[in-house]
Amino acid sequence: MLKIIIAIILFSAIVIFHELGHFLLARKNGICVEEFSVGIGPTLFGVRRGETKYCIKALPFGGSCMMLGEDGEDSDPRAFNNQSAPARFSVIFAGPFFNFILAFLLSLFVIGLAGADPAVIGDVSIDSGAYEAGLRPGDEILKLQGSRIYNYREISLYNFMNNTEPDVEVTYKRDGKVNTTLVHRKKEDGYYRLGITSIPGGVRTGLLGTIKYSFLEVRYQIKSTFLSLGYLFSGKASINDMSGPVGIVNMIGETFDNSIVYGIKVAAVNLLSFAILLSANLGVMNLLPLPALDGGRLVFIIIEMIRRKKIPPEKEGMIHMAGLVILLAFMVFVMANDIRQLL
Repeated sequence: MLKIIIAIILFSAIVIFHELGHFLLARKNGICVEEFSVGIGPTLFGVRRGETKYCIKALPFGGSCMMLGEDGEDSDPRAFNNQSAPARFSVIFAGPFFNFILAFLLSLFVIGLAGADPAVIGDVSIDSGAYEAGLRPGDEILKLQGSRIYNYREISLYNFMNNTEPDVEVTYKRDGKVNTTLVHRKKEDGYYRLGITSIPGGVRTGLLGTIKYSFLEVRYQIKSTFLSLGYLFSGKASINDMSGPVGIVNMIGETFDNSIVYGIKVAAVNLLSFAILLSANLGVMNLLPLPALDGGRLVFIIIEMIRRKKIPPEKEGMIHMAGLVILLAFMVFVMANDIRQLL
């Protein structure tokens, strides 16, 4: 029961922070926020403070920041659709951007507690392609096939995402000198691998290094989310590889169970690491240019800026409503799939 509570709190906190971005920018731009809610579905508890009703709803998967005149015409000068395009853009963009801010703040804690993850080789297997190509412990990997590398996990991500061609061009730094070599990866457990391992444990980098690697951690999570989407749309992954709220709660619970045996600090670091992934993932997904998502709303505002003419709010609202119905149906499907896999 405890792990379910922790999972719900963690997931809800990430969603609240997203909605808080919308809320704060709406207030800054003088927009009337009618309701700020945690969860979805029927309202369990609500209290009004000024013009805004703050609610807790039945299902702890999501939240909302409902603004006056968000999906239609309203004569009130404080209505969302009566604001300038830049103001509306900032309000919509603030939600995903706050997810990236949260991911950065959590990264500061994780890297401060556990250390950074630089792309530095800790060990090289003597029968590996990396050893044959001249790579040695202490080398810093800079690029794989021309793609810039900062975190060691990007090497593992590359091996997972690029499993067709064994040869990879590796750019690395040794004693301040940059070198390039061609590594013939060998298959292990079905995947091509370089044959190297990271430095055991995290690397302490000091205050400035912690800030630097916190930014790089957010970069890595955003990059991995986009690559995962590409992997899914290319047909290399199936719908069964996706997880909805139920699956996410289960994964958080498993992370807690597997970590708590090593102590509270390890459990806290692993849970915060999972929260970084979720927050960055939520930010990226919401920026996708699909109706009902923040990205879809931003597309309409960008079109308005280009043509210098507002798209009728009722038409835009209908498109977003249709997108919301499709999105909810997809969420129900994913949740049902989560439950099926757990049974």
